[in-house]
Amino acid sequence: MNEIIEEKLKLLPSAPGVYRMYNAEGEVIYVGKAISLKNRVRQYFQSSKNHSAKVIAMVQHIADFETVQVRSEAEALSLESNLIKQYRPKYNVLLKDDKHFPYIRIDLKQDYPRIEIVRRLKKDGARYLGPYLSASALRESMNVVRDYYPVRHCKKDLSKAIARRERPCLMYHVGKCCAPCSGKVSRTYYHEMLQEVMSFLNGDTKPVLAKLRDQMQQASDGLNFEKAAYLRDRIRAIESLEMNQVVIGTGHAESDVFAMGRLNGAVLVFALYVRDGKVIGTEKFAMDASDEQDADIMEAFLKQYYGEDIPVPREILVHTLPEDPEALASWLSEQAGRKVRLHRPERGDKRKLTDLCYSNCMDALEKDAELQKRAWDRGEGALAQLSSVLGLDSVPRRLECFDNSHMQGRDTVASMVVFTEGEPDKKAYRRFKIQAEAGGDDLVAMREVLSRRFERARDCDPGFSELPDLLIVDGGATQLNVALEVLSEFGLSYIPAIGLAESHEVIYVPGEEEPVVLPRNSAPLHVLERIRDEAHRFAITYHRSLRQKRALFSVLDEIPGIGEKRKRALFDAFTTLDAIRSADIDTLAAVPDMTRSSAEAVYQFFH
Repeated sequence: MNEIIEEKLKLLPSAPGVYRMYNAEGEVIYVGKAISLKNRVRQYFQSSKNHSAKVIAMVQHIADFETVQVRSEAEALSLESNLIKQYRPKYNVLLKDDKHFPYIRIDLKQDYPRIEIVRRLKKDGARYLGPYLSASALRESMNVVRDYYPVRHCKKDLSKAIARRERPCLMYHVGKCCAPCSGKVSRTYYHEMLQEVMSFLNGDTKPVLAKLRDQMQQASDGLNFEKAAYLRDRIRAIESLEMNQVVIGTGHAESDVFAMGRLNGAVLVFALYVRDGKVIGTEKFAMDASDEQDADIMEAFLKQYYGEDIPVPREILVHTLPEDPEALASWLSEQAGRKVRLHRPERGDKRKLTDLCYSNCMDALEKDAELQKRAWDRGEGALAQLSSVLGLDSVPRRLECFDNSHMQGRDTVASMVVFTEGEPDKKAYRRFKIQAEAGGDDLVAMREVLSRRFERARDCDPGFSELPDLLIVDGGATQLNVALEVLSEFGLSYIPAIGLAESHEVIYVPGEEEPVVLPRNSAPLHVLERIRDEAHRFAITYHRSLRQKRALFSVLDEIPGIGEKRKRALFDAFTTLDAIRSADIDTLAAVPDMTRSSAEAVYQFFH
């Protein structure tokens, strides 16, 4: 506790309010609320016996604090929520995902409103439908609306269009707009159609399905089977939307259901959204919280979630009751402008619903953990096994693999591919055009590319400065011996190197008479195969581009007035002979370093 904090603690009021903790750099590191600022803030600087490890760590970084008094605990909750959203302090429990779900907005105050998709809700008197938790479900719904309800989708100023007697657009002629811009559509008719649209979007699909089935039958009777099949697929799509809404036994409920779970240090909040007695969607939210209490995490989640202009339902069901639920319910009611019930049901259908939410939460955590384990097994875990197989002192973080490519000894190139922690690091990839007359000799090419790579490192080239933890060459014992010789020449014999022979997928290790053979399904072998295949792909791609460029240059050599500089300019601009052949004189003349006369020479040569 410094002198500033000591003096400020003496002046704290007993009123409710919000406090902000600052570090030495002036950054907000924690925001909290209190019924009594005097009692709550002082607790941080008293005995640490009852403090969690996180609070102890936070207090060590507090250099100053500020307080704001409010009139009630509900106001404190509202201000705390806004400040956490603004500062995202390091020591607060935070939502890792800041999601804004799409909604459908219809402004019924207008005579002929559009149907809009928005990400933010505003208190503007418009009707909002959603949230749509699946973008594909929203697209499917909007496609059906456009196909079967001819509401307007354009942003045209209708009053000006009517005054100018503008003709309706193409959407009217294909039957997807009733053309209110023509002035011939009544407001009553248009709003009746909007009510049908909103009923459909709220799940009442029966009228649309009945109409589609009649159209499908008519198309089938008329032997128009293509149209009938299209309508059949549309019916199935709408039925699948309806099937995804799971019916629960809570009547015409409007509820959000939340459950929190933990597994291996991960914290997740799972959500079920219930409208008209149906679960219309689910979502999961990762929380940045480790040693916090469950009640504190749930309270922090609800404050941040509903502080993002999310509509508050009449009822919120939770599997874990948050800290101070009465104050939180009061704040939610204030947000919604009506009474909101927040509770943890103990029995009945609602208890079954929270239990269902919790089981889904734990299932999601287990699946995420399994996916993380598989990713670890495929990357870092595979490297750990590989280090054991090869007898390395540490797990290799950076792997570099080298491969050569040529066509009958011509246009020899080499590639350097880098994997960092088991994953491709494409920014570190490098390619080389072999300068020596290799004549198809892979050993000559391998020696040159490795020598050039480590020369660049010795010269402190930033693109080559980081050295590999494991060097891999595509080939057998002879290629490996070349790599070992080059490493020795540069004083880098401490870098482990291996050769991977493609024919039998065996690993050549220095000092071992027999190659190492790994099981076909082993993770270490899969990592080596992935980096070797990537090096092979990268080398071949470069070789093909050079071969294509050489073929192009050999043809351009026959054109008078086209030297090296103009050949390169044409290659950069067109890449292929066919592209140059099809270009007109003006296009050729527009290429850098080309003149009108040289463009005419190229054009005449190909024509």
